[in-house]
Amino acid sequence: MAKSDDAATPPAGKGKLKLILLIVLGLLLAIGASVGGTWYIMHSSASKPAPAAETATNVKQPAIFEQMLPAFVANYNQNGRQRYLQVSITLLARNQADLDALKVHMPVIRNNLVMLFSGQSFDSLATPVGQEMLRQKVTASVQEVAQKELGKVVVEQALFTNFVLQ
Repeated sequence: MAKSDDAATPPAGKGKLKLILLIVLGLLLAIGASVGGTWYIMHSSASKPAPAAETATNVKQPAIFEQMLPAFVANYNQNGRQRYLQVSITLLARNQADLDALKVHMPVIRNNLVMLFSGQSFDSLATPVGQEMLRQKVTASVQEVAQKELGKVVVEQALFTNFVLQ
């Protein structure tokens, strides 16, 4: 009788070996499934043309430059002497239709800029930092009028193409 009981129960070492093999096979199956799923997702999303369309819309339009004529002239009284500023401004935009719509409001823009120039101190305009700050104020003033009148910012930058202090 003792022999039949020993034959029915497997040795303890073989049971643990089967358990380890099952765990290793399960892990290999999980790794294979994750690699296969990742490969499938990467290749299926790469074949879609949508990302190409998105990059096409993000490409900047070519720059359009609009010179504001005539040049602006402002006079200053510094230490009892008359001083003058003459500045030519060119606007940088990307959409010709929006720029044409903004031209209707050019008298308002010119008025705001004349007031801005006459409110500056002559000493601050003599430094490069003062000139850059003025250029940024001019850009902000033009963008403010565009936002108010057209509902969007049309001009990216206002550029000084001529800047004379006398």
